[in-house]
Amino acid sequence: MPRKNTSFADLLLLAPWWVSVVTAVITYFLMGRLLPSIETENQIINMVFKALAVPAPFFAFFILLIAPFSFFNSRRKAKQLDTQKSIETIRQLHWRNFEELVAEAYRRQGYRVSEGEFGADGGIDLELRKSDEWVLVQCKQWKAQKVGVRVIREMFGVLSASNADKVIVLSSGRFTPQAIDFASDKPIVLVDGNELLSFIHDVQTEPKVETTKQTDCPRCGSELVERQAKRGPNAGNIFLGCSGFPKCCYTE
Repeated sequence: MPRKNTSFADLLLLAPWWVSVVTAVITYFLMGRLLPSIETENQIINMVFKALAVPAPFFAFFILLIAPFSFFNSRRKAKQLDTQKSIETIRQLHWRNFEELVAEAYRRQGYRVSEGEFGADGGIDLELRKSDEWVLVQCKQWKAQKVGVRVIREMFGVLSASNADKVIVLSSGRFTPQAIDFASDKPIVLVDGNELLSFIHDVQTEPKVETTKQTDCPRCGSELVERQAKRGPNAGNIFLGCSGFPKCCYTE
C-alpha cells in the first residue's frame, strides 16, 4: 500500500520533543530576524520578507506547542514496551500500536527508526539505520494464520528494488515452511512470535515478559523433542530435533 501523505506536524510529533523546540527557534530567527533584514533590488520581495516578521512568533509558537505532545507520545511508546507481559498481550495490540512497539524496541538497540504512515497491511512499515546499515521492516500481527511465502516474495522484491542491506519480516505468529525455505538463502530475517517475545524481553527496562521455550518446529509445526547426537564432533550432546524426522530435518 502506498505511503499516506504525512504533514509537517505529523513528522514533528514522531520526532523527539527537542526537534520541535529547535525547529521553532530556527523558524522564528529566519522569519522574524534574518529574512526581514535582507535588502534586494526587488521591492516586492523586500516587502514580502519584511511582512514575514509579523506571523513569525505565531508560527514559532505553533511549532513549539508540538513539543509536549511529542514528549508524551515518546513516553507512551516506552511504557507500552515496558508493560508487555506475554505474547498474548502483544497480540492484543492494535496493528498501529504493534508497529510502534517494534519501532521502540529497535530504537533501544541503537537504530534510527523511521515510522511510515501506511495502512494496516502495508509494505514497508519501518526503516532502520545504524552506521551504514539500512534495514527494511514489515510487521505482521497475524493471529489466526501463518505468514505465507507470498508475503516473503513480495518483500524480497521490495528489497531487490532498493539499496537496503536486508529486510526483516516480523510476526506475532508463525511462518509457513515454504516462507522459511524461501528466506533461508536470502538477506531476509524472519522473526516469529517466540523470537519477538525474547527480543522484547531483552530491551525492556525491567523485563516483564515471560519467555517461552520453542516447542514446535518452525518449519512444519511438529513437536520438537530432545535427542542425543550419536556421531560426529557433537557426539553425546543434547539437541532439539523435529519429531517429524526424517521428513523434516530441523534441529536447534
